[in-house]
Amino acid sequence: MPTTDLRLDVLMHLSNLPGVPGQEDAVRDFVLGELDGLVDEVRVDALGNVIARRAAREAAAGETVERVMVSAHMDEIGFLVRYIDEQGYLRVQALGGFDPRNLFARTVTVHARGGTLPGILTPGGRPVHVSTPEERKAIPEVRDFVVDLGLDVAEVRRRVRVGDMVTLDQAARQVGALVCGKAMDDRASVFVLLETLRQFAEQRPRHDILAVFSVQEEVGLRGAGVAAYGAQPTIGIGLDVTLAVDTPGARPDEAVTRVGGGIGIKVFDSSMISTRWLVDHFADLAEAQGIPAQLEVLAQGGTDGAAIQRSRAGVPSVTLSVPTRYIHTVVEAVHVDDLRAGVDLLCAYLR
Repeated sequence: MPTTDLRLDVLMHLSNLPGVPGQEDAVRDFVLGELDGLVDEVRVDALGNVIARRAAREAAAGETVERVMVSAHMDEIGFLVRYIDEQGYLRVQALGGFDPRNLFARTVTVHARGGTLPGILTPGGRPVHVSTPEERKAIPEVRDFVVDLGLDVAEVRRRVRVGDMVTLDQAARQVGALVCGKAMDDRASVFVLLETLRQFAEQRPRHDILAVFSVQEEVGLRGAGVAAYGAQPTIGIGLDVTLAVDTPGARPDEAVTRVGGGIGIKVFDSSMISTRWLVDHFADLAEAQGIPAQLEVLAQGGTDGAAIQRSRAGVPSVTLSVPTRYIHTVVEAVHVDDLRAGVDLLCAYLR
């Protein structure tokens, strides 16, 4: 069975970086630094996608060389400032799907032009000591939350403007065999793609690798669609996280995947039906190589694989998914063995 050493410090650094849809600059800069010396060419397109190419080795007689686009998105769910009220509180616009139950009493960072500002995200309303039983049971909507910067309104309006990025605060950490932090969706897959490219630093893959680090996935798979249109791949592979509903309170049939059970091979989600022969090929390859893997059927959700699949006249595509607990919270948790399985399976295919 293949074994791959993983640089978990890189994953935790990626998790800590800020980058909501449309403002992925810090993540992009880090990725560009990591790609130095690993690829033959790299560029940033008009939308902000990083597109890197690692050319295939010389093909043997009768061998087909594919143009394999592998895409992982750089953006994370977060907020934009949409309004500053008369008291200096910020109202926010969500970028991506939030469960408001996970937003109570969080610290955030407002990324303003003059520098970052610490803030407190909290719903409006009265404290528990003076609220009614009905108020305590109510779950606010995202539009009910405000950011308190602890500054007077004049200072807030001087330093903050509509459209500034707001990110949730959480430092990544290891918890047993898990790596836990914000934005594992989809920095875990950005990490898998970087680690895969690192495996080909001293050798050429069988297929051309078009490694895409995409933007704006959380608001409609936007970056990968643009990148695929320009790259014209013959095979598409999305890299993303998926639900691991394997915690207390969930039925076995709701699990989707299980943490520690291996990399997910997507069969279906609400954005795509993976190309069946690719699903079978990856499943057979995992079995033959002794790489832990599990087939995934996800009722809701979408990945870059769907955007590649629908590009131009269509591209045979599949998504490899990292099982993740507590998705779309600041404690998204992935298992080291599943990350390793993802790198191993992707490398096995590209070899």
